[in-house]
Amino acid sequence: MSKTPVRGSPRRGLAAATFGFFIGFAGVVVYGPAASEFEEAMGLSGIMLGLLVGAPNLIGSLLRIPFGAWTDDVGARKPFLILLGLSIVGMAGLSAILVLWYPDGLTIELYPAIFLFGALSGCGIATFSVGSAQTAYWYPADRQGTALAVFAGLGNSSPGIFTVVIPVALAVLGLTTTYVVWLAFLVVGTAIYATIAVDPYSFQLRARGLGPDRARRRAEALGQELFPGGDAVGSIEDAASLKRTWALVALYFTSFGGFLALTVWLPSYWTSLHGIEARTAGVLTAVGFILLATFVRIPGGALSDRVGGERAATASFAVVGLGAICMILTPRIGALASEFGVALVGMILLATGIGVANAATFQLLPLYVPDAVGGASGLVGGLGAFGGFVVPPILGVFVDVYGVTGYATGFVVYLGLATIGVALSVGLYATVEEG
Repeated sequence: MSKTPVRGSPRRGLAAATFGFFIGFAGVVVYGPAASEFEEAMGLSGIMLGLLVGAPNLIGSLLRIPFGAWTDDVGARKPFLILLGLSIVGMAGLSAILVLWYPDGLTIELYPAIFLFGALSGCGIATFSVGSAQTAYWYPADRQGTALAVFAGLGNSSPGIFTVVIPVALAVLGLTTTYVVWLAFLVVGTAIYATIAVDPYSFQLRARGLGPDRARRRAEALGQELFPGGDAVGSIEDAASLKRTWALVALYFTSFGGFLALTVWLPSYWTSLHGIEARTAGVLTAVGFILLATFVRIPGGALSDRVGGERAATASFAVVGLGAICMILTPRIGALASEFGVALVGMILLATGIGVANAATFQLLPLYVPDAVGGASGLVGGLGAFGGFVVPPILGVFVDVYGVTGYATGFVVYLGLATIGVALSVGLYATVEEG
């Protein structure tokens, strides 16, 4: 049994992880593009709207911690399928509510249930920490930044695509049918992932009864360089004991948490502050922010491999700060065309800085925590992505306090986070230079 050839290759492992993440990560925007529909039907305040659009990030981000660590123990396939299964449950519950109560019965009393099913729909977000650990185990150290950037970059594209597609589907199919079709997409995608997924060599060999040492030696002969400790709890503890892990958590809170927050917040920003029609706002958000931040992550990973993640992160967070300043100044520009132009430049700067910062942070992770990649991936990815739930309600408070102009003023939050990101990145670079 142990002599049976192992299956798969780094390319297949990367392709499967990327596809599974693409399917699950679409849940980030389960409410964002349709926010105005729910806001109008239930009469939501700014903070309630912020909580609702951030709901998918609540459970999905926190589950990254245990599931990322569990990957070190059992491989990626099983955690992937459980997370995607939970997303299916959430989407099925949401679809059932819409079938039974939309439009006339969709009242504020249903808000807790809609929030809960939205949170469950976001469980697929946690596939990031699972897939990033799997990708790290498939690829050698000198290709980590590029491989992880491809995984995250292509996988991250699903919210952008759905932000464009959902408003069109809403216009053609209506709210209820749109979510039923989304449910079908999730089910089919999960089945495809189950068919093509394969764990890295060492996990396959251990599953066939080889001891850790023999499995490692055979996997090394096949080209695997990075290996887990095999203890989920120990992986988290080892990662949590390192100060650098927490620095990466803080960086990722701004970069990826900030990305998730704006993914669901920008459609409302464009429609409410600039009076742009919902479908156009969706396209602007998707193309000018989500897809740009997603795909710039790929060259950002290559750049991090070349110049070092610390340097790349320092520069990228400075760009995030510049973008935030543009967004804050938007209402203070006189002509409408100038307002739109400044906002567009600000969004592009935010997307570029955030995309490179995401790549830089995860390029550093296997270098800083090589013996507990799964645990570190869970902590950094989970607590960092939690910003996607924390930030939207804070932005909503600015809207409740300042009115429509609060959509612009709220970007002071990003200016503060970017400043902290620059300081931490410089600090990390200083420790490397000293070492």
